[in-house]
Amino acid sequence: MARKYFGTDGVRGRANVFPMTADFAVRLATAVGYYFARDAKQHRVVIGKDTRRSSYMLESALTAGFTAAGMDVFVLGPMPTPAVGRMTHSMRADLGVMISASHNPFHDNGIKFFGPDGFKLSDSVEEEIEAMLQNDDFGPNQERIGRVTALHDAQARYVEFAKTTLPSQFRLEGLKVVLDCANGAAYKVAPEVLWELGAEVITVGNTPDGKNINDKCGSTSPELAGQTVRDTGADVGICLDGDADRIIILDENGQVADGDQLMALIATSWAEQGKLKNNTLVSTVMSNLGLEHYLLDHGITLKRTPVGDRYVVEEMRAGGFNLGGEQSGHIVMTDYATTGDGLVAGLQFLHMLKERGVPASVLARRFEPVPQMLKNVRFDLGATPLDNVDVQRAIDLGNEKLGTDGRLLIRKSGTEPLIRVMGESVDAALLENVVNDIAQAVADA
Repeated sequence: MARKYFGTDGVRGRANVFPMTADFAVRLATAVGYYFARDAKQHRVVIGKDTRRSSYMLESALTAGFTAAGMDVFVLGPMPTPAVGRMTHSMRADLGVMISASHNPFHDNGIKFFGPDGFKLSDSVEEEIEAMLQNDDFGPNQERIGRVTALHDAQARYVEFAKTTLPSQFRLEGLKVVLDCANGAAYKVAPEVLWELGAEVITVGNTPDGKNINDKCGSTSPELAGQTVRDTGADVGICLDGDADRIIILDENGQVADGDQLMALIATSWAEQGKLKNNTLVSTVMSNLGLEHYLLDHGITLKRTPVGDRYVVEEMRAGGFNLGGEQSGHIVMTDYATTGDGLVAGLQFLHMLKERGVPASVLARRFEPVPQMLKNVRFDLGATPLDNVDVQRAIDLGNEKLGTDGRLLIRKSGTEPLIRVMGESVDAALLENVVNDIAQAVADA
């Protein structure tokens, strides 16, 4: 059955536009609750959210649906996505839900589901729920109605957990850190963790109003944090995104180090300590060729997956690996979390920064990236630009021009109506021409 609701990362869309409406959220939660609570036992679901105004609306709607299905609901309030995965497992819940559209603007939203093990639901489970929704094969539980409980200590639990990922006596005293919370889910917990560890914390993107999430701040817009690093003489900057499952590092000059650089650092450090399982890092096809060459030079294998942190995690679980991630800043460390955790990844960097006593610019520059260019081209819903003959011709010509010294990756976004045109080449001028030509062909299709 073709998917109508679930995409690559849960259900997403524009708030108050189907399927991100209150009435569909009730229906979705009733179906999911019915799926997970079909026996006579009492069942639990935990719900976290980011700071979008629509997240509060969807939280209420989902709560109504789950309680109608007979599930007890535990409401966490604004919490990072990885905290929801962790709380699902620690609360012995059947299900976890995160309401967020991650790095997208405030007018978008999404609903992500976690199973009882704290990992995102498998494709097969989502397909079963899809079938239930499309066939109306579910209903409210007439025998019982669930309870609703607000967990007021949920944020404190996550703060304590985050600190346990570092040695018990380790402190960040002497480090001045600019922390950009993207006006999102980590706006309370992230500054608290760094402050309790002894860092001097300068916060930006830390006054959510329901509409300013990811607005000129956060991991996708690090300019504000970079300027703040330079203005305050900070040692380092940490930029999270709206649900805090990804991170971008800024050095003392305000220069960006992406997820590839951070993965390279953690992988080699863990390998030296004998902590990197199977001496392998898992990343996606988007990661820079420079990362692959750097890892090979250090005797570390890079396994690539399709784009999306869920595919990274699936490969990690299948192969018994404990480190993976994406260039965009999802860093997955399954020793600590079931999904990307921007704050915990940032703590790993700060630990090495303090221990090694070198500037962030030295620590964050592990390899010289092969020139890479990415263009996002928006298309009308229902259109299929990648099937266009002129687009296919432009892609073939681009591959021919780049030859063996580069590569192209052209794909449809799983979360937005965008075609992502990415290329790499040792010849930066040639790369720009090829990517621009393909992007124009897509725009004209």
